[in-house]
Amino acid sequence: MDEKDWIAIRVLYEEKSITRAAERLYISQPALTYRLKNLEKEFGTSIFFKIKGGIEFTSEGIHLAGYAGEMVKKLQQTKDYMLNMQNEVRGTLRLGVSSNFAQYKLPKLLKRFSIQFPHVQFNVNTGWSTEIMHLLDSSSVQLGILRGNYEWYGIKTLLHKERLCLISKKQVELDNLPELPFINYKTDSSLKNLINGWWHDRFSEPPLVTMETDRQETCKEMVKNDLGVSILPEICMQPSDNLHTYGLSYKNGEPVLRNTWLMYNQESLKLSSVRKFIEFLNKNVTL
Repeated sequence: MDEKDWIAIRVLYEEKSITRAAERLYISQPALTYRLKNLEKEFGTSIFFKIKGGIEFTSEGIHLAGYAGEMVKKLQQTKDYMLNMQNEVRGTLRLGVSSNFAQYKLPKLLKRFSIQFPHVQFNVNTGWSTEIMHLLDSSSVQLGILRGNYEWYGIKTLLHKERLCLISKKQVELDNLPELPFINYKTDSSLKNLINGWWHDRFSEPPLVTMETDRQETCKEMVKNDLGVSILPEICMQPSDNLHTYGLSYKNGEPVLRNTWLMYNQESLKLSSVRKFIEFLNKNVTL
């Protein structure tokens, strides 16, 4: 087995589909099938079997996929450390970043960092914070930028905090909020819990939900067209939105804040590119 075999096995194990695995690997299905058949010949056993709608791995295949994952990780670590032994700050930063932070903050930060350190490349995965936690746990990324409060047994530092805001096209009275059409959006559980906690602190009746949207940007566009009100993190708001915003507070006067955390393992600090990026974030992202 070589690096391409390890990666092919891991991707196939994740996708459970030869078609989707071939697409991710940017090779044809026959080429992937040929590679897999050669692996089965090499080990003298079946790695997977076909089922309706995809494939399932045999016990031997599951063991091989685990081995392949470990080998891919060790090879990447070796490449990282070899680059780190050189004088220049270089290599590939593997980042897992919450979608909102990735959309509104990350591009400018990466641009400024790349000007300082032009030999550093970026491999960025974005998604909900729960997804970023999985990437951190599996060591698929070196650094995670997550929103909300999650348990992490490595190093965890507060990077940024912002207020939750009610947004509306017209001026509204917060006390009348339960009577106004409310627009929901899909998001991770930590933000849902924060919004629900504030609502239950202020009101005894539930919101009058009139619309469910797939994401925050869609929700904001609906509010811009006066189809209802909603609650968004401050990071999502731009001056050009021309919306009324109301910073939320609990009954006791405390603001409703959403935290953004930087998480990583101590082991990652051996890499100069990781150390420099952490220093850069701490200097350029304000609490």
